[in-house]
Amino acid sequence: MLFVIDIGNTHVTAGVYSEEELLAHWRISSGVNRTTDEVWFMLKMLFQSENLQFEEVTGCAISSVVPDRTHTFVSMVEENFNISPILVNADSNSGLKILYDDPSSVGPDRICSSVAGFDEFGGPLIIVDFGTATTFDVVSKSAEYLGGVISPGLESSSFVLHQYAARLPKVELQFPKNIIGKTTEASMQAGIMFGSVEMVNGIIRRIIQELGYKATILATGGIAPQLLENLEKDVVFRPFLTLKGLQIIYKRNSS
Repeated sequence: MLFVIDIGNTHVTAGVYSEEELLAHWRISSGVNRTTDEVWFMLKMLFQSENLQFEEVTGCAISSVVPDRTHTFVSMVEENFNISPILVNADSNSGLKILYDDPSSVGPDRICSSVAGFDEFGGPLIIVDFGTATTFDVVSKSAEYLGGVISPGLESSSFVLHQYAARLPKVELQFPKNIIGKTTEASMQAGIMFGSVEMVNGIIRRIIQELGYKATILATGGIAPQLLENLEKDVVFRPFLTLKGLQIIYKRNSS
């Protein structure tokens, strides 16, 4: 079995593959101060909850945008699974030609999602990932990673309003009934949710205009389903795009 781990700023998403099949997946808090032993204890419990035997794990691939937490997970895997994980970066054999000015600065999670999207749909491709940041990644029909857009995510936008405006409360990320809010909470939800929809619509529109041709549009990230019906373009939702990319990249780098 293959153990895949995506370490994000807010959450860690992990999964277990048997060949092409995703047997189990989990999403847990990143936990800034967790020790290697604490991470191992948590994962062991998760494996047991799915009746998975960690002794059967023979490989591991990790993508991380949080360098300080990478070491904790690498050490946990090395000490408890007795294997050396593959760390995804721009130098990995991903199958994509990365055309960023500085390829090393592309987030490994963005590489993984682009690889998985291209593997299933080919290009041209636009991938929207609704995470701590909302990112847009563009892949050509020739498997070239062209670059993308990084903007504040919904949770980040909500947090900033609550944190830095004394009278604004913390609100749930859901659409209000109307764009014209009758309460502070509804007004904030309208700004965050409808504002994000218009931002996504506008950026996709501009990307297609700059490309000069149509592209398949994918969405991933936990909150994506709430937004899809409000988007102008047809968008395909793939909840485990990053994990699938890790599985593909591991296969390409271990054969």
